[in-house]
Amino acid sequence: MFDPLSELITEIKKVGFVNAHAHLDRAYTVSRQDFVDSLVESHLFEKWKLVDKIKRESSEEDYFNRIVFACEEQKKKGVSHILSFIDIDDIVEHRAIDAAYAAKAEVAKFGIDLRLACQTLKGVTDPKQKALIEARMSFIDVIGGLPRVEDFDAHMDVLCGWGRDTGKSLHIHVDQMNDPSEVETEMLALKALEYELEGKITAIHSISVAAHPKKYRKHVYNLARDAGLSFVTCPTAWIDHRRTDKEMPWHNAITPVEEMILYGLDVAIGSDNIHDIYKPYSNGCLETELRVLLEATHFYDIKQLCKIATTNGLKIIE
Repeated sequence: MFDPLSELITEIKKVGFVNAHAHLDRAYTVSRQDFVDSLVESHLFEKWKLVDKIKRESSEEDYFNRIVFACEEQKKKGVSHILSFIDIDDIVEHRAIDAAYAAKAEVAKFGIDLRLACQTLKGVTDPKQKALIEARMSFIDVIGGLPRVEDFDAHMDVLCGWGRDTGKSLHIHVDQMNDPSEVETEMLALKALEYELEGKITAIHSISVAAHPKKYRKHVYNLARDAGLSFVTCPTAWIDHRRTDKEMPWHNAITPVEEMILYGLDVAIGSDNIHDIYKPYSNGCLETELRVLLEATHFYDIKQLCKIATTNGLKIIE
């Protein structure tokens, strides 16, 4: 009897899942009180500030133990490689990144290749925030970004400057709101071309691309191909997007992977948040993420799905 899911997972296990986007410094931090106070129901932009409480209260040891435990759980779920964003700002300072850097060696002992990116929740244009990140640039494998927290161009100019100076790749959160007014993926591709960083920038999420008409989507895919833009999708992180009365093409709230693949764009998969205030029920299972992806996009190509879960991720997190 032909079982395509079992065949797919068997192929993936030969390499191991590559979790190309996570936030392990916050994993397993959701509390019962977060439900009582309805904090888990807050808007994404509010949660960007609400996580300050965890950051203030967590010691470097807390972060180390949390990250190691999260990696142990990922290993149990068949993951071999992880790229985790780690907070660096004036709230947490260097406690999280120092712990994560120490955890890399620890988790390597049980077969997890952990790579680190900076999370820029407080922006990068403020001199204090910028200096905190630059002081740990040697700890960072990939330069992370969240341009929505401040002016897009100013944020990206700093990040692209870092990328150009260090040779490190950039992973940038864009188009997260499933809203046709968002055009950040297009803006990101243009920045890659402006700074001659073709093939060095990855778009994280790009949900809102699917909210645009087909003509615009094709324009974005062609531009992304010219810029060498790659993508990471985190299906369960955004499939829950709230309803809206805005008029837009019918689509699921998920990165339009099936279209991107047709344009030769590299797409990988990630868990995003795990058992924290952002995604309290998510357990970081990449098999679940892949199943949601293929069902939501009606994309059944076993060979391509295997690449999304493994080799594409390895290429993207370098």
